[in-house]
Amino acid sequence: MNVIGIVGWKNSGKTTLASALIRELTVRGLRVNSIKHAHHGVDVDQPGTDSYQHREAGAQEVILAGGQRFAIMHELRGAAEPTMDELLEWLGPCDWVVVEGFKSHSHPKIEVHRQASERAPLYPQDDSIIAVAADYTPDFSGPVFDAGDITGIADFVVGLSEPLANEKRTRDT
Repeated sequence: MNVIGIVGWKNSGKTTLASALIRELTVRGLRVNSIKHAHHGVDVDQPGTDSYQHREAGAQEVILAGGQRFAIMHELRGAAEPTMDELLEWLGPCDWVVVEGFKSHSHPKIEVHRQASERAPLYPQDDSIIAVAADYTPDFSGPVFDAGDITGIADFVVGLSEPLANEKRTRDT
């Protein structure tokens, strides 16, 4: 399983890039999973539904299953938020995991940065940022892509899989 992160400040275009990258990798025949980190409370269930009532009754995990999809809701009930590594272990088999957020984790990341941003880029302080997608030419020493160049970004990401596989084989021996 290969992992690529999409990071940046709020409203920089992270979700737009992550969604387009997932779409492009999928069109290329790759199996893609995703992890989206949220800094606020997340609730995928609605009051009044049966699954909501199960969680409210105290169930730690609720699986909601139907003919099109299933979802597992896990209540932390005061426990620590799972780490990205723990979340990766819960995912099914795939070729790539596109992670939106988790800025502080050390996985390879592409930063999305806008020239109009009032915040400085993250890459000067984060060695795990391996490329930048921007609407200007930043002074980044690695690959820089136009934020709309999804084909180029996907080509770059797919090109990472062989070096990452070789690195894993080296670590495993």
